[in-house]
Amino acid sequence: MKVTIYHNPRCTKSRQTLELLKSRGIEPEIIEYLKTPPGKSRLKDILKMLKLEPRELMRKNEDEYKKAKLDNPKLSKDDLIAAMVKHPILIERPIVVANGKAAIGRPPEKVLEIL
Repeated sequence: MKVTIYHNPRCTKSRQTLELLKSRGIEPEIIEYLKTPPGKSRLKDILKMLKLEPRELMRKNEDEYKKAKLDNPKLSKDDLIAAMVKHPILIERPIVVANGKAAIGRPPEKVLEIL
């Protein structure tokens, strides 16, 4: 089983989720998404697996969210996805992908549902 974690090593929840996976004997592919952000197509796939709208995956307290006025309800899904690709700090973390499903590790144990 291939498991991928979109990881931010500076985030406590992300580190806890990675440790949880490893404690279960899972060595996931680790993508530090701030260095290697998912592209538009991959982000759309992740949103579909999470069954979320783009705004639901966004960290609304980030400066980039406010500066780009991403709270504007007239922005399209594509606009919001483009903003996350451009500013990956906006993407909620961590995201684990496995078995054609995805989960956000908040709390970390939530990812066990897709394994």
